[in-house]
Amino acid sequence: MLALRKTQAGFGLELLNTPDPGAPGSAEVTVRVEAVGICGSDVHAYEWTDGYQHMVPYLPVTMGHEFSGRVVAAGAGAAVAVGTRVSVYPRVVRGDGSIAWPGDPRARGERLTIGLTTDGGFASRLNVPAGNALPLPDPVDAELGALVEPLAVATRAVLVGEVGLGDTVLVLGPGTIGQGLALMARASGAARVIVAGRGDEPRYAVLRALGFTDIVDVGDGPLAEQVLSITGGKPVDVVLEATGHPPSITDALPVLKREGVLVAAGIHAAPLSLPLTAFVRNRHQLRASHGSEPSDWERVIAILAREPEAFRPMITHRLPLSRGLEGFELARQRAASKVILVP
Repeated sequence: MLALRKTQAGFGLELLNTPDPGAPGSAEVTVRVEAVGICGSDVHAYEWTDGYQHMVPYLPVTMGHEFSGRVVAAGAGAAVAVGTRVSVYPRVVRGDGSIAWPGDPRARGERLTIGLTTDGGFASRLNVPAGNALPLPDPVDAELGALVEPLAVATRAVLVGEVGLGDTVLVLGPGTIGQGLALMARASGAARVIVAGRGDEPRYAVLRALGFTDIVDVGDGPLAEQVLSITGGKPVDVVLEATGHPPSITDALPVLKREGVLVAAGIHAAPLSLPLTAFVRNRHQLRASHGSEPSDWERVIAILAREPEAFRPMITHRLPLSRGLEGFELARQRAASKVILVP
């Protein structure tokens, strides 16, 4: 079967013919992948930017951690029936020679991520722990099922930031995670969501299609001036960061209210230089959010089931897996927002 694999440290991926995964083991299922998204972290691994060296001991590896599909085989003890449509939670734990889903009593040992440190969804089929296969309701089709992972990451960050009813929220970064942050902040009751980016018109267009009109481009002037112009001079309640660019954090602090929360969710290749005196005097709270929990996935699936078409504008390109490298270049050059590959 075709698979997009990271075979060595350095730039690039390879589209290779690889063996079928074989029969699922005990408490495992075989998932036939129907849709898999190219994530920002996939692009970073493709480019081999700082922060992804942890993958080296696991190479070669088939990438892809945002995916959905259908269970086509089930091992002994698997609690998911053949034929079930699922989205796959990517965190697993390897111990005692087995791989278990988080919450499984066997789950003691090395933590792995499907698609980064163990084989993932840029392939036709793979075996996963049955507990990682979350059933999808009928309104959530395959490509929307591939959005569950990034939306769950965004949900976790919104919960960490304690976004509440009537809040004004500033989202830094207009990419998929930033779009998810905006959507989930709105779902949490935020009265106004402002999204900031730089020269990223394709993603601004997606945000507009999702119903967000307060968009600022830092290439047009200082972030603080533009944000305060929108709010009438009032500071924002929460800042949610998804840029991976440390200066964006310090640029946003002047518009954050006293005792306000800034959540860093991006992966940063450089250190943060923080103006500590102002930070302390304003009693700002800097928090971190990474990944998601199974409960976040349950929330997201329920929201998608209620309003599936409200999220579809996030997807801008659909390509067969055989054109996966083209999809990576579209994402890398920011010519696309969310690229979905179809094995």
